[in-house]
Amino acid sequence: MSKATAPPNLTPQFCFNTRVLRDFLRLSRASIDDSISTNLNALLTPSTTSPFDPSSTSIRNPSLPTSLSRAPIPNDTSRTFIHSVLFPSWNVRSDVISYCTSVATSPDPNDPDLIQREVLNRKDAERIVNERLDPYSGRFFPRESRAEVLAGILRNENAVEQIIRSRTWGIVQDRCESVDERTWDDAVDAWREGKR
Repeated sequence: MSKATAPPNLTPQFCFNTRVLRDFLRLSRASIDDSISTNLNALLTPSTTSPFDPSSTSIRNPSLPTSLSRAPIPNDTSRTFIHSVLFPSWNVRSDVISYCTSVATSPDPNDPDLIQREVLNRKDAERIVNERLDPYSGRFFPRESRAEVLAGILRNENAVEQIIRSRTWGIVQDRCESVDERTWDDAVDAWREGKR
């Protein structure tokens, strides 16, 4: 069985290093959500042979569609997976996104590009714009602060997270016994309440 995603050390430097932030989210999603069918299959039929035995796949029944021939995953097994792997991984990603969102919305006195942006803004204020003589003279593209860049990335990552969780929860509901028909939001909230 897969393991829940380990939480990173949350610091503003972690958040502002957007490559590391995105890599963490991507790897967490890949290990749990992107391979959810594989993880669920491993719950249903754990490996019985230590080295892989090709004869274990020699029988195939193509007459039945795979969705009809799948046995549902027992309630105890699926509940253990959902509560010890899936929801904790989602919770870690939510904590990272929430923390980094608070960093992005807080004042950033250590912004290394602050002085350079102020100089460019001052130069823009002093520019003489005559669009009749030069139609491109009115163009000015202010540079975003690193907090604004981070906020944009987090908005995108939050949208991706919503889509991935919805897809994963649909597969879990389809494959597992006794998973109620509520949304993943409600299921995670109930899990959090049960942890308290």
